[in-house]
Amino acid sequence: MKIRTYVLIIEKKIESSDNMIHPIYGETDYRKVDPSKLNRNIPKGRGMIKWAPFATMPQQFMDVKRQIDAQTKIERPELSEDRLQEINETLHIALSKNQPIRIDYYIDGSIQSTQMHIEKIDQWAAIIIGTTVHDGATYFVSFLDIVNLEIDAQSI
Repeated sequence: MKIRTYVLIIEKKIESSDNMIHPIYGETDYRKVDPSKLNRNIPKGRGMIKWAPFATMPQQFMDVKRQIDAQTKIERPELSEDRLQEINETLHIALSKNQPIRIDYYIDGSIQSTQMHIEKIDQWAAIIIGTTVHDGATYFVSFLDIVNLEIDAQSI
């Protein structure tokens, strides 16, 4: 019996401490204070500002961008002898019939693609010289950089 009464006394003390007002600060729960007594000049703070850990200075921004670009680079693909022979045959057919080609080539860690008319095949320099179909710009593409080459059926 004594244990039960003791437990009841502790429960009553806990219940009474919830409603207790702090002796120095007064009521500390703002939801229970009269709204007219609250201070309305509370600063908003910074709000939801995104934190950017990098790129705080232009030099850091350039360095971080350079590192991200370096991670996306790929190695130059190596083509089999059969694939090189197919590309060579397609190249000579397109040159003899003056047909536009779509050429995929490796440059600076990425693969680019363009549509062009072949003007010349320079075997000594190992390059293809051609002009683009759209704007007439001249391209010099090395044989080693060619990844894929096919006759462009859309432009025929």
